[in-house]
Amino acid sequence: MTTFLHDTTTIFRREFVTVVREPLGLVFEMGQPLLFLFLFGSLLDGAVGSSWQWFVPGILVMMCLTGPMSSGYNLLVELIGGSMERLMVTPVNRTALLIGRALKEMAILFAQALLIIVLALPLGFELHLAGAVAGVAMLIVFGVGLGSLSFVLAMRSAPSGELFYVVTQGLLFPLLLLSGVLLPMDSGPAWLRVAGDVNPVTYVVEAQRALFAGDLADVSVLYGAAMSFAVAALGLWLSNRAMRRGV
Repeated sequence: MTTFLHDTTTIFRREFVTVVREPLGLVFEMGQPLLFLFLFGSLLDGAVGSSWQWFVPGILVMMCLTGPMSSGYNLLVELIGGSMERLMVTPVNRTALLIGRALKEMAILFAQALLIIVLALPLGFELHLAGAVAGVAMLIVFGVGLGSLSFVLAMRSAPSGELFYVVTQGLLFPLLLLSGVLLPMDSGPAWLRVAGDVNPVTYVVEAQRALFAGDLADVSVLYGAAMSFAVAALGLWLSNRAMRRGV
């Protein structure tokens, strides 16, 4: 266990140092969520009740999708360049290779979520601390699963990488739009609502809105938590199996 923790910490530091050296990447990554927050969110004022309580959780879920789903890109670059192959011949625990990377992505997601929440407060967003803590924790669990699945996709896409781009770009916007992140699904046609009901992200979005409204006992929180843990368990199992079998 001590070796595993040491290896995980080593990989986390290795991955995080690139973020520190290139902070502009994070700035550009935050550009889209901030635009949606300040421009699109203002258009919804009064259209969906308490618009900021409704919209801010959606923005957080959007970041949880766009960040972790693309986290496999760095792994894909290393696979194509050969640096990952050299790392695999070291005695570093292979599971730690994944957990360290996932923790880096979750640290970034946590910092971004805090920034969005802080910036939303002057706009009228009301903070319910217990719900916010539970909401961010759920997002981290969900993000771990998405990131792990992204790693699996990266390993399956090497060396061309085409599969990675096709799948991530092909899934991202349907998952976002059919989850009701930006607009309510209630006013859509029946077939669109059915599509939303089978979208796993929908349950996470509804749970986030209940939590950030301070309603921790809402049944949607249970469904969202179950979906988040299911995605995390599936992603970690598949990525760990793929890594142990060899890249």
